[in-house]
Amino acid sequence: MTTSPTGLPPQKAKPPRALQFAVAGSVILMIAAGAMFYFASQSAQKKRIANSGNETVVTIHAKNCEPNEITVPAGKNAFRIVNASERAVEWEILDGVLVVEERENIVPGLSQIINANLQPGDYAITCGLLSNPRGTLHVTPTAESDAAAKARPSMVAFIGPLSEYRVYLSTRSSALIRAVNDLQQAIESGDLAAAQQAYAPARAAYQRIAPAAQRLAELDNAINARADYFEKREQDPGFSGFHRIEFGLFSQKSVDGLAPVVQKLQADIASLKEQLLAQSIAPEQLASMVVRNMRSLADIRSNGEEERYSHIDVTGFAANLEGTRKVIELLRPLLAKTSGDVLKKIDDATTALDDQLLMLKADAGFKPYDQVGTEQRKQIADKAKALADALEGIDPALGLTGL
Repeated sequence: MTTSPTGLPPQKAKPPRALQFAVAGSVILMIAAGAMFYFASQSAQKKRIANSGNETVVTIHAKNCEPNEITVPAGKNAFRIVNASERAVEWEILDGVLVVEERENIVPGLSQIINANLQPGDYAITCGLLSNPRGTLHVTPTAESDAAAKARPSMVAFIGPLSEYRVYLSTRSSALIRAVNDLQQAIESGDLAAAQQAYAPARAAYQRIAPAAQRLAELDNAINARADYFEKREQDPGFSGFHRIEFGLFSQKSVDGLAPVVQKLQADIASLKEQLLAQSIAPEQLASMVVRNMRSLADIRSNGEEERYSHIDVTGFAANLEGTRKVIELLRPLLAKTSGDVLKKIDDATTALDDQLLMLKADAGFKPYDQVGTEQRKQIADKAKALADALEGIDPALGLTGL
């Protein structure tokens, strides 16, 4: 044993006082952080319990939903959609052929919330894969829903905007028919390069009217459904429309077998135009359509899943924004009279998203999305979400809430 000059064993050196304080402080911080986490979790749990009476849980299995028949009161309702299957799925509320609310790309093992302000009546609900049986949602009237129906504002002010939007849908649908015709001619002539070049303009033409088209569930599924929603994915015989053509042109790099697919697409596009002009749009649906479209961009499509074979996602985003701007311009005179602050938020958010997309401009259109980095994708998602949030101020500003 080593000894000191005094002949006694050496003593351990005490840690500096500053280090002692640092250790003590760390312990205190850890205890405080744990306490904060505990109280935060308790608070969140209390909120969940408080809201549980107004939250309906639906579990999606591989072949069915549980429950598949639901009854809720009219007004604001929350549906927690739990994906217990092994693939990403969607859940929709349908009023006839029209989509009322939806949530796409619900990841296996996780859940998402759908918030819906529902009027009395019976609705259909989809359940995961397009081949799965549909369910029924019964919405019962309440005193509040009856009062809201009586307090509905005059529709006279909305006649002009709704009529102009119908004209917009007509002209843009005709442009879509022409663009798909160009795509069809290229495919039927066997010209792969020409078909690949014609694909992007056709998709952009569709994305300009997507907010309205996506209300028509059956046609939108035929025209725009991704392979994920079919049991055998790309090999499923039901997989058709734009993304089946995209898969052939850009993944298989071939036009083989695409002639009947594009012929059906052209027929579905013609039916889409007829339905868009036949279906009436309520004033409160004008804003909600573009809100849903921007949220889809922010939450799902900004990750590159929409155009996974061609990577022309930004072209579609820009077309979505163009369609959204049309709705904004139609409602601008009404908003300017009473809600200038709401209009400014919308304009600022629109400009911010537009500027973000313009940063990806290239000579031949936009930069391929597989060359767009994670941070830029996040910026697109954030700005699309901000625009959706701003657009949600339209209905309250125009007295269209609670309808």
